[in-house]
Amino acid sequence: MSFPPIHLHDTRRRAVVPFEPLEPGKVGIYSCGPTVYAPQTLGNMRSQLMPDLLRRVLLAAGYDVTYVTNITDVGHLTSDADAGDDKVEAAAARAGQTVAEITGHFTEQWATDRRRLGCLEPDIRPAASEHIAEQIAMVQTLEAQGHTYVIDDGVYFDVSTFPRYAEFAGLDLDELEATGRIDNLEAKRHPADFALWKLSPPGVTRLQEWDSPWGRGFPGWHIECSAMATRYLGDRFDIHTGGVDHIRVHHTNEVAQSECALGVHPWVSIWMHNEFLDLSGRKMSKSAGDVLVVDTLVDAGIEPLAFRYFFLQAHYRQQQEFTIDGVRAAGVALRRLVGHAVAARDEVGGRVDGGDPARTEPFREAFWAALADDLDAPKALAVASTVARSADLTAADRWSLLADFDRALAFGLADATGVDAAEVGGDDVGPEAQALLDERNAARAAKDWGRADELRDQLVAMGFDVVDTPEGPKLRRR
Repeated sequence: MSFPPIHLHDTRRRAVVPFEPLEPGKVGIYSCGPTVYAPQTLGNMRSQLMPDLLRRVLLAAGYDVTYVTNITDVGHLTSDADAGDDKVEAAAARAGQTVAEITGHFTEQWATDRRRLGCLEPDIRPAASEHIAEQIAMVQTLEAQGHTYVIDDGVYFDVSTFPRYAEFAGLDLDELEATGRIDNLEAKRHPADFALWKLSPPGVTRLQEWDSPWGRGFPGWHIECSAMATRYLGDRFDIHTGGVDHIRVHHTNEVAQSECALGVHPWVSIWMHNEFLDLSGRKMSKSAGDVLVVDTLVDAGIEPLAFRYFFLQAHYRQQQEFTIDGVRAAGVALRRLVGHAVAARDEVGGRVDGGDPARTEPFREAFWAALADDLDAPKALAVASTVARSADLTAADRWSLLADFDRALAFGLADATGVDAAEVGGDDVGPEAQALLDERNAARAAKDWGRADELRDQLVAMGFDVVDTPEGPKLRRR
């Protein structure tokens, strides 16, 4: 089949738009990576799963993809207001360790968890502390163009010199000025002005600091991503991803400094932002160690890839309600899918070139069309579940399709050692009822309560009750 045209939601334009790469056949993607002062939570990992899915879809479409995600190991202060301590230095001081020990440990935790969740390795993984020269050079360019000024604690970007500053996030600068969004209001020309280079206080030696034309100090958080993205992807590139929490400050500031320094617009063709996990009011503190991480799932007897399946049950632009039981239910559904896939794979000896196109192509087209439509993973996952159970498809049909789908799903089906699908439970109720239950679970995860109620009513009409169990919702004949 020919791959369907890809459409993606662009935050800047506030719309789903056709994807058109700057260079035919090639795509450059930059993702904001971790600040490595603490464990990366499951919420943090959602911002890694989304670009991984995007990257896999683009690869399946035949693009040559360069994927860059950074390591923030300096310069991210405890407040977006350019105030407080550097998060990495503060963590090192609390732990009585060196910065290298802190950043090395949490970088490895993040990298290991990405692998456990089925993410491809980044093509390039730059660290902010290793690109100080590029950051200083970009600040110097902005200074020469008249976009900066210096106060006692550092070099700041003057947002009044960039008339489009408020457009990206739809900010009201008058409201920001009236409320004094950030500290240092008296010294700054405008409360939205942000630090490009922070100066070390007189008489203070920091754990990480460098000489610069403005004095000894360290880079601002925002300039790091602009300098590293430009270093590896050029003055303009295709896609920038991150969490929705980055839109109003971090990414707004990246746009301003980059478009001014480089003289381009737009700097990035498409900005994609994933929504949060909804923790149902639970508060977490990284510094106190109260976090949900991949090991939290493992300790509960849940395989890490269950969280990938759980992520795929909701659209990346929807908040997704997180519960351990919800991820456990996703794990059951995953094991069922793997069981069906392995049975089909082994029956045909692993050959992926079998199957009847007349039967398989409608499913193949539906799966990839869903992902080409702004990464509609729930719809694609529903197609895969239907294929896994279909009695109208041969083993060769099913394995041909599931092996193809796994290029995006990343469940490792080619090498999996599956369980008997019947042992997982649920298949005795029939494929139609089980597909409705899986769709209801996905609707609940996406907080689409109306759709979930509709599906429950359909199941009741078919003669089933939905019963909550430690392994997630199951069906019981009435």
